[in-house]
Amino acid sequence: MSFIDRGIRSLLLTEIVKGMALTLSYMFRPKATIDYPAEKGPLSPRFRGEHALRRYPTGEERCIACKLCEAICPAQAITIEAEPRSDGSRRTTRYDIDMTKCIYCGFCQEACPVDAIVEGPNYEYATETREELFYNKEKLLENGEIWEREIAANIAADAPYR
Repeated sequence: MSFIDRGIRSLLLTEIVKGMALTLSYMFRPKATIDYPAEKGPLSPRFRGEHALRRYPTGEERCIACKLCEAICPAQAITIEAEPRSDGSRRTTRYDIDMTKCIYCGFCQEACPVDAIVEGPNYEYATETREELFYNKEKLLENGEIWEREIAANIAADAPYR
């Protein structure tokens, strides 16, 4: 570029005019953002949010106390205690997850042979105290009951890729 050409461009402010034209063109396009609290964006079926323990349609807990999720958890956020039942099967007496330690890797969900522990679609669970983030078995089962329809749909949508 010649010295005169650069001088004319800087004098006429062509770069600023190009920038202003680009800004003006974006003003008339549809919005690229959403109004978050009022609108919610779509979630992937593989989204990993708040944990939940699922039940069978009969109402029986799915967890068979194999402790694979506890063993595979890299953050050691899961604690399980189990005892045998009168019918010979094992069930959990204690199932705790420390959500302050959890890194949402999804290993617990992948390791579970019966899809008992899952990471559901809920991502809005802010708390005021740390103690509220220590989930016990009752809280996890309650989450499972609340989100069962969405969790089952997500597992069914992801089934061809498992």
